[in-house]
Amino acid sequence: MNNIIKHIIFIVVIFISGAFMSFIERRALGLWQDRYGPNRVGLFGIFQFIADVIKIIFKEDWIPPFSDNKLFVFSPIISLITIILSFIILPNAINNETDLNNVGILFVIAMAGINVYSILFAGYSSCNKYALIGAIRASAQSISYEVFIGLSLMGIVSISGSLNLINIIDYQNTHFWFLITQTIGFITFLISGICVTHRHPFDQPEAEQELADGYHIEYSGMKWGMFFISEYVNIILISILIVNLFFCGYKSCSGLHLLILFITKILVFIVLFIIIRASIPRPKYYQVMSFCWKYCLPLNLINLLLTGIIILCYNT
Repeated sequence: MNNIIKHIIFIVVIFISGAFMSFIERRALGLWQDRYGPNRVGLFGIFQFIADVIKIIFKEDWIPPFSDNKLFVFSPIISLITIILSFIILPNAINNETDLNNVGILFVIAMAGINVYSILFAGYSSCNKYALIGAIRASAQSISYEVFIGLSLMGIVSISGSLNLINIIDYQNTHFWFLITQTIGFITFLISGICVTHRHPFDQPEAEQELADGYHIEYSGMKWGMFFISEYVNIILISILIVNLFFCGYKSCSGLHLLILFITKILVFIVLFIIIRASIPRPKYYQVMSFCWKYCLPLNLINLLLTGIIILCYNT
């Protein structure tokens, strides 16, 4: 029972953090672009995200009469559930429990794969050409870069000898951070993480200038809110995974410093997501896919070759 309560509290905190991230991003973008961000609701606009949540809750929950109703309603639910399930392994790592962590990395990759269906269903069920094109873009982009998420983690699994997230963190604590030996894997994982979350500059499925908001153009109210919050929560998930897989997670120190340092490392990558959005222009869709196969694939293969050499030298 205590385990269930811990998971529920952790997930609630994550979703509140995801909603608050929208405020942080808007303020950061305002600072970056030399303008004011939201600054009216509360001190420095800190309660703006609460006002946004209230607005979304009370907006009309409209379903287009020309849409496939069941798929249309089901799509944002799939998106939200897959994100929630991906977080199941993370409290276990923090609490040093191992009930689900034996397949931890594979489980996260599987949930990311299932999440693609929510986008496909959303685009197809909307009966809108812009939504459908956005869904096709998103599915092709996500499936392509998920391959490299898996390949970038192969080196970590090979060196640590485990898919268990706790074992991977323990290995880094007793040996070295995987950032040192898996620098190429870290770079490709970060790029693939940005792409899978459909963040700028890889937000091709939602390119406003081309697709008028992409696959969720027909959504409003809480259904749109589910897609919206899923994007920000996904950023938190990728940031936590990067910290756990490449930066020794929560075991860099002990006591209260442990929690502070762990949260600080996560915040660094969340801020990095925002800075990348603010500073890099959006490439064309074919350039995104070309970069995927022409650059990420060779880099991952080189990383696997170097990892094999490291393991061979270490064992001998």
